[in-house]
Amino acid sequence: MNKFSTEQVAKKLGISKSALSRYILAGKVFAPPETMAGGIRLRLWSESDIEGLRQALPKIANGRKTRYQKKQSGKAKKKTPARVPVPHKKRRSKKT
Repeated sequence: MNKFSTEQVAKKLGISKSALSRYILAGKVFAPPETMAGGIRLRLWSESDIEGLRQALPKIANGRKTRYQKKQSGKAKKKTPARVPVPHKKRRSKKT
């Protein structure tokens, strides 16, 4: 049974290590207990832990809306109509 570090798990899931660490600290995702290895604390993830995390990630509300979510909520920004150009005064030609 292979074990993976938090950095390797984040790479497998396509998110950054800092994002995964934030989710763990906020309690949004389950994380395996920390293990001491040579004076360094790290988490060792199994395949079943990674699969559980993969199922939980889409359900995390991270506060940022995608374009699709904005359109669905009906609060999408409406485009303003194009401005009509202002007619300019004709220049007088110089008399020589």
